[in-house]
Amino acid sequence: MGKTVDLHKSGSSLGAISRYLKVPRSSVQTIICEYKQDGNVQLSYRSGRRQVLCPRDGPKDLVKMLTEADKCVSLSSVKRVLYRHRLKGHSAMMKPLLQKKHKKARLMLANAHRDKDLHIWRHSFFVNHDKTIE
Repeated sequence: MGKTVDLHKSGSSLGAISRYLKVPRSSVQTIICEYKQDGNVQLSYRSGRRQVLCPRDGPKDLVKMLTEADKCVSLSSVKRVLYRHRLKGHSAMMKPLLQKKHKKARLMLANAHRDKDLHIWRHSFFVNHDKTIE
């Protein structure tokens, strides 16, 4: 971050700095804006609870830590790490795609009942009577 400010002070553009440091242009812009506001580029504190496990802790390291019991690790922390490594115990349900026959059936239903009045549409097709069509 110090290099970014030094390059900016020397007169380099944001794009040139981002290409030289191989970081996104938006990151360079954020660092320079923070420097202009506060005069420093120190990392600010964040709200919320810090993670017990660092991102480098893998499942094998996690097992070692649990056996040694040096760190108090909750069940949610274990689940989070396993989920991060794509070790999931379920497969997500997928909404079925509309096929051509389904689209045709919907169109036929709509065309068959196109001439019905609003009263019939409200009371015969919709299960939830709280919602109204306007």
